[in-house]
Amino acid sequence: MKPITFTLRSEPEERLDLSALIPERLAGMSAAEIANLTVGTSRTPAKVGDLFKVTGADPSGIVFHGGSKRFDRIGSEMTSGSIRIAGDVGAYVGRKMAGGTLVVEGEAGPQAGSGMRGGRINITGNVGDGVGAPMAGEVQGMTGGLIVVGGRAGDRAGERMRRGIIVLRKGCGDYAGLGMIAGTIVATGRVGLYPGHLMKRGSLLFDRRPANLSPTFIDCGVVDIGFPALFDRYLLKEKILDRPLLGTRPSRYGGDNAVLGKGEIMFRRSG
Repeated sequence: MKPITFTLRSEPEERLDLSALIPERLAGMSAAEIANLTVGTSRTPAKVGDLFKVTGADPSGIVFHGGSKRFDRIGSEMTSGSIRIAGDVGAYVGRKMAGGTLVVEGEAGPQAGSGMRGGRINITGNVGDGVGAPMAGEVQGMTGGLIVVGGRAGDRAGERMRRGIIVLRKGCGDYAGLGMIAGTIVATGRVGLYPGHLMKRGSLLFDRRPANLSPTFIDCGVVDIGFPALFDRYLLKEKILDRPLLGTRPSRYGGDNAVLGKGEIMFRRSG
């Protein structure tokens, strides 16, 4: 069977909540039933058939031909299968995702992977603020899974994340790992102000020394342990990066000592 494919007819006039269009929710539904689902968020909300031409029958693989920054919550609470979007998406892509694979061939808005629990998200372009971060009122952000961003991320990447890995190939804005509980953030490229601010545990791994570190981090010198080489091998094997990130003896800072102080920032030494 061919994957269920949503071909965008024209740019939507309202923000859309596409959380219903995930493999497990579309299983057993006919094309006519799918076309009748409500996805608009206005007083007279649009239906799937108003916006997309729906073809294919296999719900385990979903394809969106054409994207929009008004596409919100794609892949929200997805647990299996795959979704590929050929274009941009809006806010909350992969929100609370627990499994499967989600690929965005474009840019994503704020809160990508918010509350994510498992699976993998690949975004080829830039993402907005708060990738992997919690929503307002939530205690913790991402608790598992892998997010790979090909472009640059906004501020507060990985805020209060507890588990999982976030990779940012073109750096990020300010306060990466803000209040981080555990987990790992990898960034190549320029990192903004005060990475790891108020982090309790976890690892921030960079390809260069951050320009502005919080004064509550302590210089621990050069580390000579097996973890950097082991993690580099993982990144290369999974084709997440195409060259080693840390090298064999990176520099390490410990902190944030304004709170628990069991986190770390490691980065490749220059020269």
